[in-house]
Amino acid sequence: MDEQKSLLKRLWHVFRSPSKVAVGLVLVFGFFGGVIFWGGFNTALEVTNTESFCIGCHEMQENVYLEYRDTIHYANRSGVRASCPDCHVPHEWTHKIVRKIAASKEVWGKLTGIIDTREKFEGHRRHMAEREWQRMKETDSRECRNCHNFDYMDISLQGKRSAQAHSSSLASGEKTCIDCHKGIAHQLPDMAGVEGF
Repeated sequence: MDEQKSLLKRLWHVFRSPSKVAVGLVLVFGFFGGVIFWGGFNTALEVTNTESFCIGCHEMQENVYLEYRDTIHYANRSGVRASCPDCHVPHEWTHKIVRKIAASKEVWGKLTGIIDTREKFEGHRRHMAEREWQRMKETDSRECRNCHNFDYMDISLQGKRSAQAHSSSLASGEKTCIDCHKGIAHQLPDMAGVEGF
């Protein structure tokens, strides 16, 4: 019995006061484990921010990607190209993470086959477009402004209609890019019954 008490006291002492070596090992392994985790997380995040990832499923490749290839955002005289993540994923880290979490329902849509045929895609096109337009409106077209900075626009070089819209509506904050530029990179859905179309 005394031997068991002695053993328990020694174990209690060891667990109550861990050695400096053990604490050091935990800190070192924790640091390197954290670096490896963060590196893996960041790498995965960057892989999901590529055009090839976005068009990896046939729903996107056979629908919106084909449409996008015929737009000025894909090919133009200046060679500047906006890819899927440039328009659909914020650049700032916090906003990017929020968007990635929200995109998890898109993965659910892929798994359940909600838009796995052209007919299903077209049936959901308006809902998907309106949801994306609403998101862009709520963020004041943040992703558009990554490339198109209103402060640097030379309105004098724009057409009369564009110059008028940019100098009045946008400057006053009444509208944002997506209010006038719906369908700039993808075909518009059937907008029958919607005012202004």
